[in-house]
Amino acid sequence: MLARSASQTLAEQLAGHYAARIRQRLLLPGARLPSVRESARRHRVSPSTVVAAYDQLLAQGLVEAKRQRGFFVRDGDTLAPRAAAATPEATAEAARLAITTETALRLAAPRRPPPVDATALIRGMFAADAQRPAPGLGTLPAEWLDAAMLQTALRRVMAPAKSASATHVPSSYLSYGEPAGDTRLRHALAQRLADFGVPATPAQIVTANGATHALDICSRALLAPGDAVLVDEPGWSVEFARLTQLGMRLLPVPRGVDGPDLAAMAALAKAHRPRLYVTCSVLHNPTGASLGLASAHQVLRLAEQHDFRILEDDTYAHLAPAHAPRLSALDGLRRTIYVSGFAKILAPGWRVGFMAAPPDLVERFVDVKLLGTLTTPALLEQAVAVCLEQGWLRRHADRVIARLGAARTRTVKLALASGCRFVTPPAGLFGWIDTGVDTERLATDMLDDGWLLAPGTVFHPGRQPSTLMRINFATTQDPRFWRAFEKARQG
Repeated sequence: MLARSASQTLAEQLAGHYAARIRQRLLLPGARLPSVRESARRHRVSPSTVVAAYDQLLAQGLVEAKRQRGFFVRDGDTLAPRAAAATPEATAEAARLAITTETALRLAAPRRPPPVDATALIRGMFAADAQRPAPGLGTLPAEWLDAAMLQTALRRVMAPAKSASATHVPSSYLSYGEPAGDTRLRHALAQRLADFGVPATPAQIVTANGATHALDICSRALLAPGDAVLVDEPGWSVEFARLTQLGMRLLPVPRGVDGPDLAAMAALAKAHRPRLYVTCSVLHNPTGASLGLASAHQVLRLAEQHDFRILEDDTYAHLAPAHAPRLSALDGLRRTIYVSGFAKILAPGWRVGFMAAPPDLVERFVDVKLLGTLTTPALLEQAVAVCLEQGWLRRHADRVIARLGAARTRTVKLALASGCRFVTPPAGLFGWIDTGVDTERLATDMLDDGWLLAPGTVFHPGRQPSTLMRINFATTQDPRFWRAFEKARQG
């Protein structure tokens, strides 16, 4: 990475490297930079070069040195260029702080509640090394997707327009789509939901630009700033960030193999009167666990007792058994709202999602959708409808499930051989593993080598230190990753 013949000094290049990571939010506020010795070893430079680079970052106001702890990324609210470079005395003190005992350097940085920094994981998706799998991403490899199926679906949708004269082009191609979403897709979705036992008519379904957009519509329609919301912990970092930006108070409920900690949920509900519980009941992100039937019944009882609604995120429905218990099926869409989408199974860019809701909420959701995006793209929605109607999506999902099962078997063996422990039984797309080391630090180190990880800290609202990590079974079959992982963990 560092070029000795470049026009910049090695220290300037190294400072620029870390500065770019910080400004791109790939190094989050509170994250600890590698120690002077560790950075010197990693980048094959002298400790004095690293000290000079860190001095430049200090002068730019991007990092701060903390006694007996090391260098940390400053909070985004306080980032500002400094008027002058640090004094030689300050540089010497910074070096002394950095070169200390291993035990002291492994102490965690002070933690702030920064769920909005979950965007770092999203930004990482666009910064990932295209030549290497990204173990931390939540998508399928591109080669697993069926581009031919998508092209055929689009051709079928476009065929009537191509064959018609210019004066007979369907009006849906020349105007806004329907406010609630394409009628053809909503009928196909109603049939799809019936397979899960979710009783939704087409009139109860509203489409969105992906499942995340559907979750956002529901939150904006049902909540006001200051409302309390129950969330799974660990849970989806982007959901924590989104709710926090809307001004909600998050109430983390510990999530186990069979579902949420019911005693903790009951206590939180009694004390805080939440308006909503947001959960991923089947193939939970990040643990891969699914809600047990007994737990599902108890969750619904608590919702009735404490008068809160349940927002059920079934993003990974296409990778899960149809018979897996859905809260929306057990409840009959009375207190529940069911959300899902197709980006995880078709392609990340196919942002087609939807929500199935109680009849009295539908128009409220449509109003929020109209204010935010007007309507959703009818062309893509009709193409998804074709994939559902023709059975293409079901057959594609079956192939992906079989391929994922084989990948999961291989990845489990590699993870166990590398000394990791699975916290929950391996299932679905994600594995939730204990690495035995601080995974935020591990993620920082491995990012320099082109490996994007999903450390456990981003799956907690309070971003506490964690030895856990989410892996994508489809993208962690490469033994090169596990060799790099073992090297970074030992370093």
